[in-house]
Amino acid sequence: MATVEIVIPVLNEERDLPRSVTRLMAFSRERLAPTYGYRILVADNGSTDRTLEIAKEMASQHPTEVAWTHLPMRGRGRALKAAFLESLSDVNVYMDVDLSTDLEALPPLVDAIAKEGYDIATGSRLMKGSRIENRPLHREFISRSYNLLIKALFFTRFSDAQCGFKAMSRKAAQDILPLTKDLGWFLDSEVLIIAEKNGYRIKDIPVHWVDDPDTRVRIVRTASGDLKGLLRLRFGGLAQASAALRRSCHKSKDE
Repeated sequence: MATVEIVIPVLNEERDLPRSVTRLMAFSRERLAPTYGYRILVADNGSTDRTLEIAKEMASQHPTEVAWTHLPMRGRGRALKAAFLESLSDVNVYMDVDLSTDLEALPPLVDAIAKEGYDIATGSRLMKGSRIENRPLHREFISRSYNLLIKALFFTRFSDAQCGFKAMSRKAAQDILPLTKDLGWFLDSEVLIIAEKNGYRIKDIPVHWVDDPDTRVRIVRTASGDLKGLLRLRFGGLAQASAALRRSCHKSKDE
């Protein structure tokens, strides 16, 4: 039986965490358990409220389903990289704590890796078959413009770099994540760009996504970081990562 680890990166989410983990457990018991072994990992990165305490309590109450990890330094990308690189599961999933993405997309996301042979599966709010609710027009415009910019710079095929709903095979995570530089929100884009330009198979999954009005994302700061990340990759970063992947591949063959 293939194993799945579902990582939820959190920073000061004491209000939403219990509800989200309880809902995810109920869904996983019904829809994942018949086919996969699974664990939910709460990855706290620098919370100053009761988030970590709540994660520990839930892990104690549900030891076979919930675990926690803690990094004292903040950074969503930092938390995801640490969790994925330490994971022994066959499929590594992450989703945002607000569960903006309908969980009905979770089984297809996992199946794409475990059954269909893809290296990465990513939720998409911008492809045919997806649905978006309650999203302000300015956020929709920024998202579409950003993804068009990625296509213009890198000629990529994936449709939505920023959806917080992705899965990676263990091998893809071990290959790609050590080469990434971003420790924040740009990590999603960096992983997808490096992966696609080096031949890793990516599947887009249409999702039903409901905008969270209480989102913690700082649009201006995030957009600035994303642009800096894109320019870093375009002017040397992608070439360096690709060269490192080739060296790693040759080394593995020699061994």
